Amino acid sequence: MSRELARRIAFTIGALLLFRLGTQIPVAGVNTSGFSPTSDIIARLSLFALGLVPYLTAAIFVRLLSVVWRGLNSLEQSGEGGRRKVARATLALTLGLAAFQAYGIASSLTSIPGLVSNPDGWFAVTATASMVGGVFVLVWLSEQITRYGIGNGLALILSVGILVSIPRDVAGIVELVRRGAISSNLVFVHAMLWVVTVAAIVLVEGARRNVRVEFGALAVGHRQLPARDAVLPIKLNSAGFLIPVTVAPWIFFLPLAFAGLVLGVDHPLVAAAYRHFQLGQPAHLILVSIAVFVIAFVYTAYVVDPEHTAKSLARHSGTIPGIAPGEATAGYLDRVVSLTTVVGAVYLTVLQLIPEVFELYGIGLPYSMVVDGGAALVVVCTVLDIKTQVRDVSLTNPGGVRR
Repeated sequence: MSRELARRIAFTIGALLLFRLGTQIPVAGVNTSGFSPTSDIIARLSLFALGLVPYLTAAIFVRLLSVVWRGLNSLEQSGEGGRRKVARATLALTLGLAAFQAYGIASSLTSIPGLVSNPDGWFAVTATASMVGGVFVLVWLSEQITRYGIGNGLALILSVGILVSIPRDVAGIVELVRRGAISSNLVFVHAMLWVVTVAAIVLVEGARRNVRVEFGALAVGHRQLPARDAVLPIKLNSAGFLIPVTVAPWIFFLPLAFAGLVLGVDHPLVAAAYRHFQLGQPAHLILVSIAVFVIAFVYTAYVVDPEHTAKSLARHSGTIPGIAPGEATAGYLDRVVSLTTVVGAVYLTVLQLIPEVFELYGIGLPYSMVVDGGAALVVVCTVLDIKTQVRDVSLTNPGGVRR
């Protein structure tokens, strides 16, 4: 192991330990003496109780806005200055979302007898400030991990939050099997399902549709670079998971929320719609699946822009064998991306269907680790990213030259 790799691993471990320490420090004024130190309740009442959810929500909103607002998209692509402005806007939106959510949590805590030592107005203010500060500490910590550690900081913090619950979940499932509350055969089926799911995630996330590209001879100063071949890799899943699965419920829940404000939540139509759109209901399953599939296509078209790629190839004297430059290249890439995205969209839809199917047929287990395909995707992708970075750092000399 190289010294640089050891330093990065040590920094990452230290940062993650700091994250776990923050999840065990309760908000000032909350009485946690009646809870076990390892209880999940402590984490829900800690400085990091909001996690990275406000920041991720803000980032997703800004990303979606850049898809429909060309000015913001141009600002993102204008250079470092433009990206800094977008980052500041994302942090400002994070502040608003975190403050709103933290104040709601703090206000609700004061209504629980015995939980808050002094449930006056100042508790809501200090608790809100503490939880909002915790969000920004996590954002800063994730950036430090990305810059000085190994892996993507945001993904690592999310993954650790998922992984730490697994031992407790497994112990709870074993206890339920011992008492006969659930069948050991059902647990075995779940275990096999997740083995297959993880294997499928590794296969799909590592798969690429390689498009062969030929570059002509190029003169750079006094040097003449010879013609060369290369490949243009296109991922099966270019849309990721968070944006399609996060945005899909918004498509019908936002209109429902508006209808509830106008008609009232007790209106028969609104109440019936909310019942049908609950997790595990057929209407929710069908509509969310269609929405995830469509959003995967729309977002992939934004991330992998065939016209931009065709223009970039033309600027660098690159051509696809048998395809004319320009519009013909853009059309060919559009067809390839569309066919590839079908596989990726089906894959994302199946992952998000796992908890829906468990709930619909009543075959789920009462713990988070067995009902969320997205959690498995986040953890597996994080591990794959760490593996790639470890290999790259190991093969790079201190001067930045690959061995």
